[in-house]
Amino acid sequence: MDATTIVIADDHEIVRRGLRTLLESREDFEIVGEASNGREAVKLVEALSPHVVVMDISMPELNGLEAARQIARSHPGTEVLVLTMHESEELIGEMLQAGARGYVLKSDTVRQLIPAVDSLRRHKPFFTPRASGVVLDGYAGEEGRLRGEPRRRLTPREREIVQLLAEGKSNKEVSSALGISVKTVETHRTNIMRKLDLHSVSDLTRFAVRNRIIQP
Repeated sequence: MDATTIVIADDHEIVRRGLRTLLESREDFEIVGEASNGREAVKLVEALSPHVVVMDISMPELNGLEAARQIARSHPGTEVLVLTMHESEELIGEMLQAGARGYVLKSDTVRQLIPAVDSLRRHKPFFTPRASGVVLDGYAGEEGRLRGEPRRRLTPREREIVQLLAEGKSNKEVSSALGISVKTVETHRTNIMRKLDLHSVSDLTRFAVRNRIIQP
């Protein structure tokens, strides 16, 4: 088998350096790119088509879950391995819905990262024991449970805009980041506020923190 090509995405350089060192201990693993946010990760996948993306959930501009959704949609041959500090049924469900097929706690990285990448390279999922239990219980298929969540009512583009606005970006900065007109941003913003029954950027920021779109 050819070398396993990997993109690392994390907003902390020291974490990326550690992940690179660990992964490069395997001669058949090749790091072909690094990203400091989800948007960069999506662009690298488009350019490089790696076998695996190792990606933190909490990143600026575009979080790991939204990046995973875009990658799963545009490059289904690239497997997404999510790294997170948290293990919860809700998060596991969101991860599965986003199209990621690997899930490793950051506290278990040294022990589980290489086996996880190995598994995904063979297009076999890799989950922590608790995540496996959730998968077996059919969490991802519980559409009724998920349908009522406010975050689920937003389109992928609206979720991107929520994150950028909650991070303090202006309509013009959002327009530049997404390559759309300011008027389109304003229309999306109005629709988001109406859907979520929010009335200010502060309300929007609190919503984004509560739903783990951004970190406080």
